[in-house]
Amino acid sequence: MSGPFSDLEDTIFSDKSVLTEDYQPEEILERDEEIEEYRYALQDVLFGRAPENIMLYGKAGLGKTAVTTYMMNALKAEAEERKQADDLYIHELNCNGKTLFVVVRQLVNSLLPENASEFPKRGLGTSDAFEELYRQLDRVGGTHFLVFDEIDHLDDVNTLLYELPRASSNGHITNSQVGVIGISNNYTFRQSLSSKVKDTLMENEISFSPYNADELQTILRDRADRAFVDGACDRSAIAMAAAISAKDMGNARQAIDLLRVGAKVAEKNEDRKVEDDHIESAKELVQRGRLSNRVRDQTDHAQYILETIAHLEQQKKTPARSKDIKAYYEKVTTEWGSEPLTTLKSIQDHLSDLHMLGFLQRSEQNDGERGGRRYEYELDLDPQIIIDARKEVESE
Repeated sequence: MSGPFSDLEDTIFSDKSVLTEDYQPEEILERDEEIEEYRYALQDVLFGRAPENIMLYGKAGLGKTAVTTYMMNALKAEAEERKQADDLYIHELNCNGKTLFVVVRQLVNSLLPENASEFPKRGLGTSDAFEELYRQLDRVGGTHFLVFDEIDHLDDVNTLLYELPRASSNGHITNSQVGVIGISNNYTFRQSLSSKVKDTLMENEISFSPYNADELQTILRDRADRAFVDGACDRSAIAMAAAISAKDMGNARQAIDLLRVGAKVAEKNEDRKVEDDHIESAKELVQRGRLSNRVRDQTDHAQYILETIAHLEQQKKTPARSKDIKAYYEKVTTEWGSEPLTTLKSIQDHLSDLHMLGFLQRSEQNDGERGGRRYEYELDLDPQIIIDARKEVESE
């Protein structure tokens, strides 16, 4: 008896997971300089000395998280072979959409004994969570690296970066050592920190620059050799995916996505090889998907504001002033059953952030001596992408 899958006999893939975002390569390509900087910043741990704090900067898809995972695994393996090195513990957390309390609570729970009750979600404050964190760090002992991915998304990052690096000097921990590793997509993140944090953090900074086309080709050739059966991916298709990504953002994740989606297009067309036309077809699909994911990564109210401007754009009411955006935003939030932000300043702060992130275009208007200067905003991407992404979020 035949079924809908009975005619599927083979595939162009040998290991499709190689092209997924979760794949961690055994070898990191085209990041030798950054790995060497990282190696120097981490080396004290191998001699039993206090770990240094490290901040990584660079846009998404430039290898910051992959390199960090690679270096942490290598450091832990080496520390186990060194008599001078303390027991080493790595704690990795993603800060996107989380409060400081949630992050500290997660750290506490990762350190608690196996049979202990979790730190409560309610009833205690952030200071209580920090106190418990220090207790657990000293109970476990050793050296701990706390890795905070997307640290620039944390609501009260100044408190985190003031508390943890000073935990030993302030007497909060005596039997353990702590190093902080922050990963940020925002090159100007350090400028947003308070002066007291900047003065005490004393971090090593490692900046990840965009890949060029040759570097992306090296990465894609390696992935293609692992992902596809022999002869199933044309070298010119790899060159095209690398060139598109290098011209756009120099983003390895985007280049790999182009290859993966191009392969899906080829299979759907029942073609046996990924070629240039498949990559060309994948280009728009990947672009829309990436923009949608960027929208979904924003806070709830940032998304409401983006949806507001998308609707205004479709009604041809942009560029729009912040007070007009606020009025429509209140309608959008109410329709989604949420409480709107109440002050114009809070809306303007979100608009400024969304402009900085590249979602919005901003133009300055001068209304003369009495009116003063003001900004008007409009989207810098297809409004339908915003609306579609918002519908998907709310339906989850």
